[in-house]
Amino acid sequence: MSHLYVAVLAVIVVVLLSVALYRTSQVKTKADYLVAGRSLPAIVLVLTLLSSWIGGGSLFGGAANAYKNGFAALWQPAGGWLALLLIYFIAPRARKFAQFTLPDLLEVRYNQTARVLGTIAILFAYVGIASYQFTGGGNVLHLIFPETLTPVMGTYIIAAFVIFTTALAGMSSVAYMDVAIGSMVTVICIIAAPMLYFKAGGWAGLHHALPPEYFQLLGNYRMSPDHVLQPVGFGVIRGLEFLAPTMLLLLGNQVMYQKFFSAKTQRDARLSVVGWFFGAILLETLIVCIAVFGTALYRSSGEVAKLPHEIIPYTARHGLPALMGALLLGAVFAQVMSAASNYLFSPATNLVNDVFSRYISPGASNKKVLIVSRLAVVLLGCWALFQSLHAASVIHTMLWAYTVYAASLTPVVLAAFFSKRVTAWGAVSAIGAGTLITVVWDIQAVKDCFPRIVADRDAIFLALPVAVAAMIVVSLFTPKPTAKQLAQFAD
Repeated sequence: MSHLYVAVLAVIVVVLLSVALYRTSQVKTKADYLVAGRSLPAIVLVLTLLSSWIGGGSLFGGAANAYKNGFAALWQPAGGWLALLLIYFIAPRARKFAQFTLPDLLEVRYNQTARVLGTIAILFAYVGIASYQFTGGGNVLHLIFPETLTPVMGTYIIAAFVIFTTALAGMSSVAYMDVAIGSMVTVICIIAAPMLYFKAGGWAGLHHALPPEYFQLLGNYRMSPDHVLQPVGFGVIRGLEFLAPTMLLLLGNQVMYQKFFSAKTQRDARLSVVGWFFGAILLETLIVCIAVFGTALYRSSGEVAKLPHEIIPYTARHGLPALMGALLLGAVFAQVMSAASNYLFSPATNLVNDVFSRYISPGASNKKVLIVSRLAVVLLGCWALFQSLHAASVIHTMLWAYTVYAASLTPVVLAAFFSKRVTAWGAVSAIGAGTLITVVWDIQAVKDCFPRIVADRDAIFLALPVAVAAMIVVSLFTPKPTAKQLAQFAD
């Protein structure tokens, strides 16, 4: 069986490496590297958007959520589905703007300070997201080779491969690798989910193996010894702690905007959102189902109980026929590498476009920009690797990274497209306030300053309202944006 797993992984690695090497030969300019020469058609956009969005957060953090809470874990991906309804209207406007990074947008609509603060927030958030992709990939390799590789060794291997392939061809490499990965993952999950459902005994078997609250989207209630109804499972507040950061991250997601900047036309950008919406609902629901079915089968396993974020790869390894299990495990492996590449490449473009080309060497040649771009990928990859080796929890790292981004950048990005009154200094104050609160929220001395009902909540419930309030109040007392600042963001 181990030879089969090795063969599947080898095929995946060879295919992805071949795509990266071929696309490298097509990269000649800064635009080729950062936005694939603005040449991506709708079908490529659909698959690269889907693959970049569904990575370790869904396959490990979301799966651990499903292991602990059942179908209530759908609150997390549902935030993305809600966001896509609004993104449908944003996508063509983003393609019309057609720059390289989100801080480009922030400077044009607001000012240079907003650009700098936005770059800092993206670096913190996206390197954090890349880090738990490395962790997840290392866990997959450990499950395949338990006697040979430790999770830490696997993490080093994944990081090295992702850094190498991402550095080669940039957006072109990432996007076309995603086409292969997105297609494979979707097909395999569609086949694997019903197989695991029937192996778990169908609906009756699931109910027999799992507590009742696993089947409630909000949990249910039980009577306490003092005759008070107490919630069991998520509850609305806990659900919103997963839904809100996910929704807000996607609405302001630089990876997404860079894909729209890379589209052939505004029509391709808008059409891609339709395919992405239905693909995300299908694939993320299947991922939660696979995790729940695996929980019903292996909830009592000591290894899974100790590391619940491994429930999907563990189920692939032990709950499916050899070939199907190898394919599902290979799909998880490939999907993690896809997300890692996307969230590593994106902040690297910030270092190149928003720091190097903007402040250090504005007139640099294409050759010099490409060299610095690849060095930036390596530098940030090493930083992400360091974080992955010291993170206490995949799901905690995920929510922290989502919240940094959601509270600081999403409000000002949405205001750029939908508000004519938000000012430059209103945006600066929002980015600063949202980032600061999220970064310090884990400090116990800070939490001790608040009532328990606030201190026990995720940072998003404080950081987002403060950021939005700062944006509105400061905008009321500062000069309105000019017609030139607003012109590029209209339909």
